[in-house]
Amino acid sequence: MSWLRALKETARSGLTVERRRLEPVVAARGALGLALVVGLSLALFGPAVAVSSAFGAFQAAIATFQRSWRPRPTLALASGASLAVSTFLGYLTGGHTALFLALLLFWTFVSGLAWAAGPTAGIIASSNVAIMLVTVTLPTSVATAAGHAVMIFAGGVVQAALVVLLPVRRWGAQRDALADALAAEADYARRLRHDPVAPFDPVPLMTARSAAAVTPRQARTRPAELHGARGLAERIRPVLASLADPAVGVPEEGPERARVRELLAAAAEVLDAAAHAIRHGEPMAPPPPALAALRTPDTGAIFKGPSRRAALRLTALLGDVVETADPGTRTPRTAEAPPGHGARTRPTLLRLVPVVVAQVRAELRPDSPVLRHAVRVSAVTAAGYLLGTWLPFGHGYWAPMASVMVMRPDFSQTYARSVARFGGTLLGVTLATGVVRAAHPGTYLSAALAVMCAFGMYLLMRTGYAAGQTFVSAYVVFLLGMEGAGLTQTVRERVLLTLLGGVLAMLSYAVYPAWETPRLRGRLADWLASAGAFAAVVTARYADPAGPASPDVREALLRTRAARVAWQEAVARATHEPVRHRGLSHAAAEQAEHALAEFGRVAMLLEAHLPERGAPPVPAAAALAESLRRSTERGAKELRERGEPHWDDLRETVTAWSAEPPDHFLLHKGAALLLECLDELTTALMEPKRSS
Repeated sequence: MSWLRALKETARSGLTVERRRLEPVVAARGALGLALVVGLSLALFGPAVAVSSAFGAFQAAIATFQRSWRPRPTLALASGASLAVSTFLGYLTGGHTALFLALLLFWTFVSGLAWAAGPTAGIIASSNVAIMLVTVTLPTSVATAAGHAVMIFAGGVVQAALVVLLPVRRWGAQRDALADALAAEADYARRLRHDPVAPFDPVPLMTARSAAAVTPRQARTRPAELHGARGLAERIRPVLASLADPAVGVPEEGPERARVRELLAAAAEVLDAAAHAIRHGEPMAPPPPALAALRTPDTGAIFKGPSRRAALRLTALLGDVVETADPGTRTPRTAEAPPGHGARTRPTLLRLVPVVVAQVRAELRPDSPVLRHAVRVSAVTAAGYLLGTWLPFGHGYWAPMASVMVMRPDFSQTYARSVARFGGTLLGVTLATGVVRAAHPGTYLSAALAVMCAFGMYLLMRTGYAAGQTFVSAYVVFLLGMEGAGLTQTVRERVLLTLLGGVLAMLSYAVYPAWETPRLRGRLADWLASAGAFAAVVTARYADPAGPASPDVREALLRTRAARVAWQEAVARATHEPVRHRGLSHAAAEQAEHALAEFGRVAMLLEAHLPERGAPPVPAAAALAESLRRSTERGAKELRERGEPHWDDLRETVTAWSAEPPDHFLLHKGAALLLECLDELTTALMEPKRSS
């Protein structure tokens, strides 16, 4: 993609306003906390302290809106505390340009590295730097720095207290994540009725798994319906695929296929009902026609072999889903019970510190996108601060503030947010400055207008960055107007400084990039290696039966999912990058993704029929597992080295089995299908070379 087209696409993305479900009650709670903090601070301490405390409450409320599974009060307190420390250090060095610049470089570099711990930590850290740039310009002395920091932290405490005292849809994020996973399973079942080999995106299941991890305090109050359903959804997915696939299930037409479609439709209705009940915290009402379809006693007579086992297991798992979503409801059960799934624990913030330190240390390498982002953002913020100070506009913090808020570790988000920031600032500053110059609001009216802008930002922040920035810019103007700061600065000056910050951010990525496109082959190789390891572990369990709940199978599956999502995210980032593909075109990437997804689906079919613990072993499966492991490891190595991957070990096993196949239909058929998928991968990777 050319630079012109990349800029056009990212600009369009940044200015897009999405239609999202608004949460006015949550936004009103955040605005209420801000109003309480500003009002009390004004009455007791005056405008200067009110501005500091308002920034603490404002940022703490934003933290509670982030996509995180931690308790919202914890996020608010962590945001308030970190912002208090940042601002306190800024106050101590604000009177000395060299010291403040050194602090700014260090603190911004650390905020850039915070992205290694996840987007929530990165956003909070970046916001701390931006607010520090604003607050240190307020008239204060070193003697009162601690007082300002305490008031900033108090703003976070107020927001945390309101989350506790005025709860809005407790466990709502966890409910949505689990309901989305069940709804995705329902959609998958419906698609399988018409396309027996339809793909499945594991992201909803991965999200639900992240949401299921709880701290010890959360574990004591988690609703009963949030226990167990995720594990059942994990077990249902391969069973649905096995029941629908003609290669291991029933023919594509005939009475057996009609019965499969009936079971899939019933499964979709039950899963949708469970998703609705969990999402809204209501009693589950399983649809009677679906239950009647599951009760049909002729399932065992219609199906034989693997399809019969899959149908019976599906009925049992759906019964457990109903009971988990609503413990008071009972449905017919088979003798087979699903494996147990223990609760996942989430470390407390203190216990998380060494984990985050390890993640940051892992990013301290020259090719790390996070390290490159940290270097870029610290250099750009310092340059913006110096330029803003040098220019005759006054209040030059608008330039570095814009830079630190828009910069992200990847190209598309940085450029999209730069355009959105400029557009939002242009509109917000124009409107706010117009109101200030026309109405000349006093201290309390300025505070009220700032609270109204904060409410608008909280309400619309998930609809698009441009919409949120419109209200943020107006909020800063009104808040600083409480004390009379910045009233002499014109719209033109604020917008030009914001434009300067955005241009610096965009130039920095062009000068010191971290392109994802050249790393696509490595991402694909990681997915291939993990998928091959998963298939090998599953196959080995036929030679050494350990039951469907085998932990090594589960761990291998999770690694495969993580590698697949990393690949998909990398492809999404690379799509808008203005660089050449360097050996992996968009068409080749799409074909390779299809081949590996099909490889994973075949491995999932084998997983759906894992023998129970103590079942008779299939010795030939051990040879297949070893050939899968060697072939995919060698193929991943060749893929990273830009060579042509070969699957000689697996091909030899399949060829030998053609003369003397093992006494197991799934293994014999599955080995041939796995080899076919890997050959398709080779074709996809080599096609661009043949055509060139």
